[in-house]
Amino acid sequence: MVDPGLGLPVATQCSLLGLARSTYYYKSKNRESDLNLTFMEEIDRLYLAHPENGSRMMTKILRRRGHEVNRKRVQRLMQLMGLRSLAPQPKTTKAHPDHPKYPYLLRGLSVDHPNHVWCADITYVPFKKGFLYLVAIMDWHSRKVLTWRVSNTMTSDFCVAALTEALALYGTPKSSIRTRDRSSRHRSSPVSCTRPASRSPWTEWVGPSTTSSSSGCGARSNTITST
Repeated sequence: MVDPGLGLPVATQCSLLGLARSTYYYKSKNRESDLNLTFMEEIDRLYLAHPENGSRMMTKILRRRGHEVNRKRVQRLMQLMGLRSLAPQPKTTKAHPDHPKYPYLLRGLSVDHPNHVWCADITYVPFKKGFLYLVAIMDWHSRKVLTWRVSNTMTSDFCVAALTEALALYGTPKSSIRTRDRSSRHRSSPVSCTRPASRSPWTEWVGPSTTSSSSGCGARSNTITST
């Protein structure tokens, strides 16, 4: 906005703009080099095309394109640009401090027939340009996948839908223990994802509750048992 070639003194131009003259002459000591600006432009284009890429993949791609760059520089530039991989991060099963924790009631239980213990877990399936979340309800004894659902968001509605279908297909035992892991999707209230007047199968299940901090279908977690 300030142009020294206008024939008007810089001080007058700054005064007309309401700008301190020292601001016009200021040069930041933290200005990035031309090479870093080139890297940032390249990273920005790559991120727009593949937002799931983190600093490791960005470094590999830049090196394939002939740029001499290490991961530390890419990490710093991505942090400076406010870019972060959209891929799922670790600790997805971290328990919310306000959620109740139930004792594990399946220790020592002999699972010797189908429809005795069910397990449920959430994972994600990577695709070329992103990923989908997958929830599955399995029979612990036969390892049969009873029902499953996929979703592009980690909300509880598709978990509730999978369990509702499993209950409709295989019935609800009269006496049961329900279990899932401590992830927010299994432990969040699904009432907002269903009809306001209805309750969730997680909350309508008859019998005591149990939970485990471990994850993985068939592991010591996410189980639903009947006696």
